[in-house]
Amino acid sequence: MRPIDLAREHGLSAQAIRNYDDAGILPPTERSETGYRRYTPLHAQALRAFLALRGAHGHQQAMEIMRATNQGDTELAYRLIDAAHVALLAERDTRTQVATALASLSTTTPPPIHGRPLTVGELARRLGVHPATLRTWETEGILRPERDRATGYRRYGPDCVRDAEIARQLRRGGYLLHQVAQFIESLREAGGADALRAFLDSWQDRLTMRSRNLLTGAAQLDTYLTLLDQTQRGCAAR
Repeated sequence: MRPIDLAREHGLSAQAIRNYDDAGILPPTERSETGYRRYTPLHAQALRAFLALRGAHGHQQAMEIMRATNQGDTELAYRLIDAAHVALLAERDTRTQVATALASLSTTTPPPIHGRPLTVGELARRLGVHPATLRTWETEGILRPERDRATGYRRYGPDCVRDAEIARQLRRGGYLLHQVAQFIESLREAGGADALRAFLDSWQDRLTMRSRNLLTGAAQLDTYLTLLDQTQRGCAAR
């Protein structure tokens, strides 16, 4: 099989195939008497596996998995794949925690504040907490108060008060500080509760797609490993 034939099957250029070959993504290639590379069904499956893995792990990680496989270091290849699953599970747990926190919030909207920002003492009295609690929340990244330029005192504007109200609710619900901080950060990035709900839906879709891509990549790699093993046993029997 010529590079151009292998390339056409996947919509790639012949040079891309050569690059993958040189990078160790494909198994060792024999050369004809005239120096041309000879590709076999084993190389074709290696390419399918790499492209599927790339969709799941990204180019660099997929390349490292294929290199390890072709070098006979399947333990490393499996570790790289396992690490991707662990990372995906952690992200899935994060998304679930944020969604649960959002669902646990009271449907009652905290009354907005008007006028000047609140001081530490004023916000603490509003929430029924100790001022030291607000400072701890700030240290954890839950609150981001501004500072008065003249005095250096903390000033809590409307957004900061909203975050503090949410933090109080979540803490009463048993959430740990790092979980509260995680939720507040997600809320800030999304731009509000409604936007966060839409973001969580799209996040779930991305997680599902990544899981499917990991399955596809694993299936193609398993097919390649089976074919590689058959090829190696055939060569040993000769």
